[in-house]
Amino acid sequence: MTAYAFWNNKGGVGKSFLSFVAATEYARTYPDTDVYVIDLCPQANVSEMLLLNSEILVNIDEEESFIEYEVFRKDYDAIYKLIGKTPRATVAGYLEARLNSPFKPIENVSPYVCRPQDFNRKLPTNLLLVCGDYLLEILSEAIRQTSQLPVPVDAWKQVVSWIKDLTIALRQKSGNRNTLFILDCNPSFAIYTQLALAAAENLIVPFTPDDSSRRAVENVIALLYGRGTSDRKIETYARINFANRAQAEGLDIPKLHTFVSNRVTLYRGKASKAFEAVNESIKKTLNTLEETMGTLHKKHRQIYAMPKELPSERFIEIPDYHSACVIMTVKGIPLGSLQAGPNWIHGKQVQLNSEPLEKYRKALTEFVNCL
Repeated sequence: MTAYAFWNNKGGVGKSFLSFVAATEYARTYPDTDVYVIDLCPQANVSEMLLLNSEILVNIDEEESFIEYEVFRKDYDAIYKLIGKTPRATVAGYLEARLNSPFKPIENVSPYVCRPQDFNRKLPTNLLLVCGDYLLEILSEAIRQTSQLPVPVDAWKQVVSWIKDLTIALRQKSGNRNTLFILDCNPSFAIYTQLALAAAENLIVPFTPDDSSRRAVENVIALLYGRGTSDRKIETYARINFANRAQAEGLDIPKLHTFVSNRVTLYRGKASKAFEAVNESIKKTLNTLEETMGTLHKKHRQIYAMPKELPSERFIEIPDYHSACVIMTVKGIPLGSLQAGPNWIHGKQVQLNSEPLEKYRKALTEFVNCL
């Protein structure tokens, strides 16, 4: 069992999109592996992408010429159907059940899992989803309060491990099949984000090449490991609130695995100078984050999935191809099914050119191959 959390302390960097790509492509490439997506974001963006549906219709105009266009539904109906079940067939349904019995694992987790192919025929059958739910935001305070109960003495550790318990139960449900878990996180460091991170073995950090992303990457390391930030107050509070407590209570937290520089603007096939400059700045920040008596990487190699490699060696660049990204996310089309040529969105034709599409596909495939 391997579990990857996709998280950055900054929104809009492509966490949900990369989760969608990773899950769908891995499931397509390895049909003997059950790939579970657990959506720990109240916006449920990756769930929406997976549950999209579309159909080709043919329109006959007045001159009796045939115009093919696509009608697609952003299948909120699918999410509402899952929310409307008893119990809710979502991650919030699972967490509600845990709140009712906080310190006793749930034996049967099947009611909280769906198969996206039942809604979106373009997806592989070995892809499964624990759907996101806006109720997460409402439940978060109750979850936090439960984690602070004085009895049992390890209440915090048990509560923060609820999603890890879910991955273990799903692994058992898959029997002899291999499993992979993709956990899409909210940018905040709310309790439900902490549950996701505590369930993961590895952390994927998407970012966009801008200075706010550089600060956000520093915050990831500070909040999760209590290390390395230039703002000592953030580091101090992180150690008190999460990192230090996780270490004290023996809670496993994920290791830094891959940094994905997303939506890189290309000029003549290469990253533009502006993007490259910021990208290099982020690499330098990670390589040289200062700790007393040395850099963070030299002193705390245990927080890296590949401890012998510099953090900058775990960078992958994804070029910006906005049209392809929109078509995939709006229509629920996995990367392997994306075709060059005309595509229809809301009755309008969008052209995908083969050369940039192949570069985009190659970069995303390289990313998935890292998992």
